[in-house]
Amino acid sequence: MSLSISELATALQLPFQGDGTRRIARVSSWDAADRESLVFIESNEKEALLREPFGAACVLAPKSLVPPGMNGIYSDRPKLDFARAAILVSPRPISTGMRHASAMVATGAEVDPSADLGPNVVIESRARVGKGCILHAGVVVGAGCDIGEGCTLYPRVVLYPGVTLGKRVILHAGSVIGGDGFGYVFDGKEQIKFPQVGTVVIEDDVEIGCNTTIDRGSLGVTRIGTGAKIDNLVQIAHNVEIARGVVIAAQTGISGSSVIEEYAVIGGQVGFGDHTRVQKGVVIGSKAGILPGKIVRSGDVYWGVPVRPLREYKRLNALFGRLPEMKSDIDALKASLARLWKKVDPGES
Repeated sequence: MSLSISELATALQLPFQGDGTRRIARVSSWDAADRESLVFIESNEKEALLREPFGAACVLAPKSLVPPGMNGIYSDRPKLDFARAAILVSPRPISTGMRHASAMVATGAEVDPSADLGPNVVIESRARVGKGCILHAGVVVGAGCDIGEGCTLYPRVVLYPGVTLGKRVILHAGSVIGGDGFGYVFDGKEQIKFPQVGTVVIEDDVEIGCNTTIDRGSLGVTRIGTGAKIDNLVQIAHNVEIARGVVIAAQTGISGSSVIEEYAVIGGQVGFGDHTRVQKGVVIGSKAGILPGKIVRSGDVYWGVPVRPLREYKRLNALFGRLPEMKSDIDALKASLARLWKKVDPGES
């Protein structure tokens, strides 16, 4: 799909300069830009590039960075508006109702005629697939699942029985939703499996990365709130509640019954103990560790193991770097004190 510069600027509700009839067919990096590309600048760091021969169709940037005579759309938030432009220029694929001959739909399942079913897709009994969905090769939809309108499930996604997806959910390749949680009770001789009979509810506009796993509730619901974005290789355990707009980076592990409130941002490789709570808007840095039952309070950025406010983490980290020097100083002080003590009490061994 291509739009003229004037059409794109109008859709973004932004002013522009230059040739409004010039067509834009794609967004790109500066290095890959061609005569139909839109590029962007956030600050002065690429100002010099604007003064060189310009290979793109248009730049999206603050007005002060766009030289006279160049095609430009003015924006005070270029990265955000560039993302919005990308959606307009390269919209999500639209289903066509294609159903591959190898797709298997059980009796009693309900698949909207507009939905696409790729090779070897399996839809089990009582499942429902909504209007405009695209299910790529090898997707498995378990019995009783409910998939809302406009969802995209990439190859080898597996929904265990009873999972619910809202509208416009994107599940990337290999993600597994609704597997049993890791719950056992020790009877003195062996681990007895605790019931894992709950479900998973994923609300509207959630996107989940490749090979991420979300366990069903043990007796209740594991819930992922509207607009949450979860990266690749994340493990979310049973009965976890993730609220609206939360962002979670790769390789994070969240133990059972933890709660992450609205718009929190979780870095990569963060580890959560069970029954933790992260309050609204908190930012947690990469590789942090949150102890079981810990409440991480709103209004701060946190880092470290165990997690602590960033300013405290930086202060302690600076001290850790001086430990060898501090040990040497302490050893020297102890030796001096021993010598002084011998002078005060020569008979002391």
